[in-house]
Amino acid sequence: MKRLLRHLSLDLSPLRDSRDYRLLFGSGVITMFGTMITMVAVPYQMKELTGSYLAVGLVSLAEFVPMVVCGLWGGAIADALDRRNIIFLSELGLLVTSAALFVNALLPSPQVWVLYVVGALSTGLASLQRPSLEAVIQQVVKHDQQAAAAVLSSLRWNFGAIVAPALGGLLVTWSTAAAYGLDTLTFVLSLVLLWRVRSIPPAEDAAPASLRSLVEGVRYAVSRKDLMGTYLVDIAAMVFAMATSLYPFLADELRAPQALGLLYSAAAVGALIASLTGRWSARVQRQGLGVIVAAVLWGAAVALTGLAPNVWLVFVCIALAGAADMISGIFRMTMWNQTIPPEYRGRLAGIELLSYASGPMLGNARASLMANFGGTRFSLTSGGILCVAAVLGLAAALPKFLRYDARTDEHALREKARREAAAAAEAAQAAAKATT
Repeated sequence: MKRLLRHLSLDLSPLRDSRDYRLLFGSGVITMFGTMITMVAVPYQMKELTGSYLAVGLVSLAEFVPMVVCGLWGGAIADALDRRNIIFLSELGLLVTSAALFVNALLPSPQVWVLYVVGALSTGLASLQRPSLEAVIQQVVKHDQQAAAAVLSSLRWNFGAIVAPALGGLLVTWSTAAAYGLDTLTFVLSLVLLWRVRSIPPAEDAAPASLRSLVEGVRYAVSRKDLMGTYLVDIAAMVFAMATSLYPFLADELRAPQALGLLYSAAAVGALIASLTGRWSARVQRQGLGVIVAAVLWGAAVALTGLAPNVWLVFVCIALAGAADMISGIFRMTMWNQTIPPEYRGRLAGIELLSYASGPMLGNARASLMANFGGTRFSLTSGGILCVAAVLGLAAALPKFLRYDARTDEHALREKARREAAAAAEAAQAAAKATT
């Protein structure tokens, strides 16, 4: 029994062993809290201003192009510049965009175009920042602690995603300006922590940020069928089954508008349970198969959400979907950080951003369009069914991804050997200094 509990418990070793990871983790907790409140506030405010499915769905569509362009460029600069500086300056820009939403909400007549424009700007800044955030984890956390770091990163996200939407749901019904103001404050606190993170300069022979370096990164990704599997499966799952843009309308149909924050928190509750009991994931070696299974369960749970007759069953279904999605994310992040060479990590993080960010954006637009024709329930159930079919089709089309095994994969073994050699050299150098 003790052994079982140990496997299900949380591994905190990355937080114990790395000061920079602790600072980044703390910053992420604070920032995610405010960002999730804004995630509730923007669609709610758009719904209140327009009353339109399409207007709400178009918020995600407006964010798509900045995410693609800035995500790819953010990956290029993450391999060419100081990653700590990129993270800090992007966070400062996000503070400005949050303050702009706050000011707009205080106006006697808040402007709809501001939600679209500022949403696009903030997405662009976050997309510039995210590759550096993802790539730096490989540098500040030991190789054998990457799975634990993936679980902790998901836990950080879930903390904000559970508490913040519930609070956001209450705040927006009182004042959207208060929601945006709290988000602005979280960015101020986050910047204090990021300022203390040590400089993380690029390698001496790092390729300068350019179109050529971007192409090299894409070529490397395409050459790795296992990596392509992580991207394609996640995109398919999100495009066909993501539907958070429907939550304001679903809450109204359930005659429980006060439960809006509860719906936004549901997926994070399931994901939090998966994170807290996620130590077992470090023992899984066939992460490709794990991603496939988790994506199928995600789609099935979303389909059931469209059939659930009351708020609490809807909550349970969304929570199950969130748990499955988090397990998929843990496996994907572990594969990325254990197999991608550091000289490509930033550019590949930019490509990863396209996979896990473009899917939800397009998925919300898809969900809104389908709901416009067939209603909220139709959009949820049909989207979940399409997700399951698409994921199973990709599993059949990507046998190398399905068979991936970290114990025998050449890329995983090569990166593990490189990290061990670097650690040994660093220890020898420290010992030599101690004796002189």
